[in-house]
Amino acid sequence: MKKVKKLNKVRLAILGGEKIIKQKPPHFVWPIIDKKIEKAVIGQLYQSISIYNRSGIFKEFEDDFAKYHGKKYALLCSSGTLAIHSMFSAIGLKEGDEVICPAYTFFATVSPLLFTGAKPILCDCDDNGNIDPQEIKRKISPKTKAIIITHMWGIPCQMDQIVKICKRNKLILLEDCSHAHGAKHKNKIVGSFGDMAAWSLQGQKNITGGEGGVLVCNNKEFYYKALLLGHYNKRCKQEIPKSYPLSKYSTTGMGLKYRAHPLAIAVAYEIFKNYDKLLNIKNQFARTFINNIKNLKGVSLPPAFFDKNIKPSWYGLVFQFNNKELRNLPIENFFKALQAEGLRDSDIPGSTSPLNLLPLFQDPAKLFPVYGSCKNTFSYKTGDFPKAEHFYKNALKFPVGSSLKDKKLTDLYIKGLKKVINNYSDLL
Repeated sequence: MKKVKKLNKVRLAILGGEKIIKQKPPHFVWPIIDKKIEKAVIGQLYQSISIYNRSGIFKEFEDDFAKYHGKKYALLCSSGTLAIHSMFSAIGLKEGDEVICPAYTFFATVSPLLFTGAKPILCDCDDNGNIDPQEIKRKISPKTKAIIITHMWGIPCQMDQIVKICKRNKLILLEDCSHAHGAKHKNKIVGSFGDMAAWSLQGQKNITGGEGGVLVCNNKEFYYKALLLGHYNKRCKQEIPKSYPLSKYSTTGMGLKYRAHPLAIAVAYEIFKNYDKLLNIKNQFARTFINNIKNLKGVSLPPAFFDKNIKPSWYGLVFQFNNKELRNLPIENFFKALQAEGLRDSDIPGSTSPLNLLPLFQDPAKLFPVYGSCKNTFSYKTGDFPKAEHFYKNALKFPVGSSLKDKKLTDLYIKGLKKVINNYSDLL
């Protein structure tokens, strides 16, 4: 009888085996600083490093960005957080108003709301991690004035249903598109659905200047009020007509300065000029990744990844770790094994969490006394949003390449993920 040779099992790096990637991180570098960006920044450096009105690169970027999203107005800010604050201020929120918000989002989607005195009414998420329209319906009350949504990780929300809900109930719709530059739902670009929309231009965002933000809208009164919040004096005087009732405040506005930095916008504008090409490259890498991992044990992909009506922007490729298929292997152990294989740009996105887990939304009155009164208080706790908490606890994030040079690394990240899954039993 012939002896059957045992296959040599691959040893995981965390247990002493050879790791898949030996290259030092960061692996997927963004933004890519090329000669065009260098030239744009140096040119802007000699032109102006502070712009007080709507001129120069501010005007150019805002005009093109508004046109890209089919809106009349665009307004640059120093951060996406302040662009969101400008939206809340522009629609006239006040103490006693309610705004329906996603429970699962980065906290800056909702934290600026606390400066208005309005109450955030948090909503659980769907299987994509986005706000669930059915939950929105259940949370509407006579005090509801607006809904803000976040297109999480670059995946558009269920916009048909959300737009209908807003129209039926005469609610203002605000979009936080900070993860979703250029993403589309049924070939309509995100940011074009709502009454106002905001984007971050910070750090690793697809369109980035390092720091910055921008909002768009069609409503001129919303636009004027956003100007008055953080763009006092020259810009307000230039754009707000004297016939407008609040024009007398143009010199001071509301006393805040939310202006963007021209050098940051020089970087962002160069990326924006070729953005559709970047989206195509990211989509190719994302599809390669998805096709290679969709049948793996322990991997559950969001349904939006397979929806032909949805075109994500691939800010990150976030999927669910299904430990039940891996004999209840803890996600922390799995992640440590990925990191040991050299997949150092993979991540468990910790700071983007359900808001009910954060002290700011459990006990807001300590920082915002307006929420100390019985009539206007709110408090959330662990367990309030089970879908959001489950999505958060099982989320794994992988980078999506932005240059054709990222092909080799993408293949290695796929290989590393497969290696850990195929040998997961060694981690138990």
